[in-house]
This record gives sequence, structure tokens and C-alpha cells, in this order.
Amino acid sequence: MDVPAFAADFKPIDWAIPFFVLLIVAEMIFAKRTGGARFEARDSAASLMMGLGSTVATILYGGLIGAWLVFVYDFRLLDIPFAWWVWPIALVLDDFFYYWSHRWAHTVRWFWAEHVIHHSSQHYNLTTALRQPWTGLFTLKWLWLGSAMVLIGFHPVMVGIVGGINLIYQFWIHTEAIKKCPDWFEAVMNTPSHHRVHHGINPRYLDRNYAGIFIVWDKMFGTFQPELEDEDIRYGVVKNLGTYNPLRIAFHEWISIANDMRRAGNWRDAMMFLLAPPGWSPEGSRSTSKEILERWQERQRRSTPAE
Repeated sequence: MDVPAFAADFKPIDWAIPFFVLLIVAEMIFAKRTGGARFEARDSAASLMMGLGSTVATILYGGLIGAWLVFVYDFRLLDIPFAWWVWPIALVLDDFFYYWSHRWAHTVRWFWAEHVIHHSSQHYNLTTALRQPWTGLFTLKWLWLGSAMVLIGFHPVMVGIVGGINLIYQFWIHTEAIKKCPDWFEAVMNTPSHHRVHHGINPRYLDRNYAGIFIVWDKMFGTFQPELEDEDIRYGVVKNLGTYNPLRIAFHEWISIANDMRRAGNWRDAMMFLLAPPGWSPEGSRSTSKEILERWQERQRRSTPAE
């Protein structure tokens, strides 16, 4: 299938980068004048370094992923055209697959080792959006995430463009400067309020709001949690790193997995350290997000007076 000229060389992320920079500067000015957003210089510098490293990594292995998707396209089920009405369908379907990919990134430690980088900041501002992993090729998540749509019949170029649009959309929701959007927008779309919850480590906020663009997926599949006015959000990961070193941020969880597997008493435990939810341990010395939430809920029940 011939690729239309407008799509052949269109790279949404490249076009968006200048706007990212302008919005970060604007948010910094807003933070300084109003206190409505918070920055920490070393943390923001680390996030920007992670973003730069992720860009370099994508350049290095992007050709391999593109070649794989072109190969998969030969086995497509349908011939889906580049018609105008296909683009919104592709965007919605891409976000559906993103929801599940993102959800698995929080519930399978192998995928979490990559995704934890994005959650490693204890601050929440537009630079946090750029705190991206360097090891996307290593997890092999791209084998199915892009392949699913290509196998259906969406052209790899279209898949790449809507995936880029999804990432661009998610940039602006990484802010405390915007408190709430109109109710109709909050009901359907992912917003700063919804995504702040996703980055929270409060027990009730753990592993919630996985959506990229459309928050309806979380409402459909039982993972939605609204932001509560009476509970301030604490950001980061359950066991924060305490470092701004980009190399440690990028590889700390991979090293931790390797150490856990090396010390495992048997093959089953070794594989569980790799594939079980983050926080799993054979003797129960650590806690998964589910276990943390269950203990918190039990404390809430005990502290609530019986009627």
C-alpha cells in the first residue's frame, strides 16, 4: 500500500519538542510567581537527561522496530486504507492497547523494570513527562504492542503516528498547575487530575488510572480512582531511590531483578522475581501494591467506629 505524502515523513514527536520546551519554561515561570507548581532543579535535570537518553536509544533501535512492523504487515488480516475516518479509529485502538500495556507494566516486574523510571521522580511537573526509559528494546513489549494493530491491517506508518500523538497528549497532563478540567472532559479524557493519581504512592492511589488519552478504559475495567481533595498526593515509588544519577535511575531495577534471581532458592522463585508483580517475594518480606492497599483498607475498617 502506498503511503500518502503527508504521512510518509511526519514525525509528531519532532514537531512537538519545541512546544514541550516552551511549556516547561511557562510552567517554571508559573511556579515561581504563584507556587501553583513545584520544581527541584536536580530532579528536573535528571528527568531531562533521562529524556535525552531515551531519544538517543530510540534513534539507535527505532529502525529495528520499524523493520519488524514492516515484516509483520505482510501477514495482515485486512487492507485498511489511509482514509480520514480510519485515523480516529486507529487512535482509539492504539489507546486501548496502550491501556493494557501500561497496566501490565505495573503488574509484571519485567515490564516494570523499564516503566519504573517514569515513576521515579518525587516531583510532578512537565519535566517528569520526559523522564523516560532507555531499555524499551530490551523488554520486547514493542513486539506485541505495535504488532497487534499492524496484524489487523493498520499500516506501520499510521501506527507510528497515532502512537506519537498518544505520547504527545500525555505530556500536558504531567502538571500540578491545572487542577481540574470541565466535568465533561474529566469524564472521558485523561487529565492532570487523573494522571496525578496514577503517579501517587498513597495506598488508595497505587496502580490506578492507566489510560493514555481516554480515561474511559479505567472506568470500564475497574482501575479508575478520582483525585480526592482531602488527600494530598505523594509522588514517586514505594521505595524511593534517593538519587539523581541518570545511570542509577535507568538501570537500578534491572540490577535489583538480577540480584534477586541470583539469590533465589529455586527456579520457580527466580522466575517469579521476573514475572510476578513488583514487590513480590517468596517469604513475604516485601509487599505488592495489592497487599499495601489491602492492609490500608483493613486499617481503615478498624479505625472506623461501628454504627
